[in-house]
Amino acid sequence: MAAIPVPRSRRLRRRVAATLTLAALVLVGACGAGGDGGPEEIRFTFSKREAIEYMTQVVADYNASQDDVRVIMDTSGPDAIAASFVRGNPPDLMLANYNYEIARFVQRCVLSDLSETEAASLMRTDLQPLLDQYGVCEGRTPALPYSVMGASVIYNMEIFAEHDLEVPQTWSELIEVAETLKAAGIDPFYATFADAWTINQGWFDYSIGGSLDVIDFYDRLAAQGTEVGPDSEVAFQKQFLEPVEKMVELAESYTNADAASRTYDRGNVDFASGAGAMYLQGPWAFSELALTAPDLELGTFPLPMTEDPADLAVRVNIDLAAMIPEGSDHQESARDFLEYLFQPEVITAYNESQLGFVPQEGGAQPSDPRVAGMLEYYEAGQVYQGPGILIPRSIPTENYAQAIILGADPATQLATLDADWARLAFRQPAPSNENEENGR
Repeated sequence: MAAIPVPRSRRLRRRVAATLTLAALVLVGACGAGGDGGPEEIRFTFSKREAIEYMTQVVADYNASQDDVRVIMDTSGPDAIAASFVRGNPPDLMLANYNYEIARFVQRCVLSDLSETEAASLMRTDLQPLLDQYGVCEGRTPALPYSVMGASVIYNMEIFAEHDLEVPQTWSELIEVAETLKAAGIDPFYATFADAWTINQGWFDYSIGGSLDVIDFYDRLAAQGTEVGPDSEVAFQKQFLEPVEKMVELAESYTNADAASRTYDRGNVDFASGAGAMYLQGPWAFSELALTAPDLELGTFPLPMTEDPADLAVRVNIDLAAMIPEGSDHQESARDFLEYLFQPEVITAYNESQLGFVPQEGGAQPSDPRVAGMLEYYEAGQVYQGPGILIPRSIPTENYAQAIILGADPATQLATLDADWARLAFRQPAPSNENEENGR
């Protein structure tokens, strides 16, 4: 990867006064201030394990391109990040998966406002509601999306072509495709129900996200506070019941007979070997599938759950977002590296390598044909965050989804989910709210 020049000239670096004592010099050096006249060190936390090698090269290119700042990459993970905030020694720049664990720093307003950065000016504004679903700090832009990961149905293009099948755009077309495959002796869907997370991420999320407006549902649900149940206007047992029953129909009628005992790892091998025509997984599975069948032609499409193609949408999550803690002693240098990361050449190259979508206006999207089926929906803003991941971890949503798939009554499980939600009284936090549940 070719080195990319620093986007602007550096400011004058900090000079250490000659009168400082040796002890003070040691303290400054420990804080990365470059007491010997060398570059100012900043600590950069990066949480995506599978992209560490790639990001290591990005950091090396930045360090080699100028002499004033040296970025030290920390890959110790979210638990270490939380501990560093408690100790009063947070990282200078964070690039992390945007979830409840990270969003609690937003809710407590301990992250710097990035609204005046050049990087912020390049962002797609229609993605901001996705971040706001986890909480806000009024008057600030504390996080900037860096990589958006899309997930939808992965399908075996060779099997579809062999049976003259078109990608379905409505629920009835999906059932017709499934019936055709079943009649030909092919499992329409390959399922891995032994791993609860695969049900929650794929079957549960795709079915609900393809059926209703996820943001509107959670906004109205949160507004009810503890008033969630069989008599409330908005409830899981009301709005989620129909799509979950359709999910069950697909699972019972159109999956492999051994789905209940199949894990994600086994599923990757079997699906890549031709067992099943469709697979409800995200692009992270592509590298695993390629280990078995590197030349297998695969495509993607959003799971159709209604009779209106306009309802088609892709499940997304903010795979990475950039944040600068207020407690950083190196704000200026951290912003310089942030601006470097958000240069179109750098952010585009990263997302190309990881099959992620660029969150900038007019950003160039991945060229890999395996994700091409999701591009038009992402570019049109037809996206939703997974309903299952928008529920705090203290509620065992994955277990409920797995129980439903394996035969439990959907209405009963969703009623339990309502009761859990009401007990938690989970709602959008106000700025600086210290509610621990929102940070789980």
